[in-house]
Amino acid sequence: MSHEEKILEVLQEDLMPLEDIHACMVARRGLEGILPLTEEFKQEITGIWEILKNTMDEFFTIIAQYSEFGLDKAYFELGDYDVMFFILPSSDTALVAIVPALANRGLLEVELENARRAIIKIVEEP
Repeated sequence: MSHEEKILEVLQEDLMPLEDIHACMVARRGLEGILPLTEEFKQEITGIWEILKNTMDEFFTIIAQYSEFGLDKAYFELGDYDVMFFILPSSDTALVAIVPALANRGLLEVELENARRAIIKIVEEP
């Protein structure tokens, strides 16, 4: 199984089944990266998904600049949703999740951190 397939498995099996994860991906500039089929994303986030596709280059430039100084997580609110970025160490790549603004952020942070650790372990494999 390739690294990409293993990471996709983490996204599909560990995160997408969670009720409050409306979409998730491992992404970098231009939303390039690894993501489940967008048909699996909850339909109500379609507008946010389009905004992310159009603005991620700028945001990932910021992530790349700050990650060398230890940027670990970033959050922003878009209407009724939060976009959570869990940055992979010293990179311009992040685990990204779109969740409802009123979701239990603490619980989701634990799940996303566990997924990030699993992804880092996969990336570090030979």
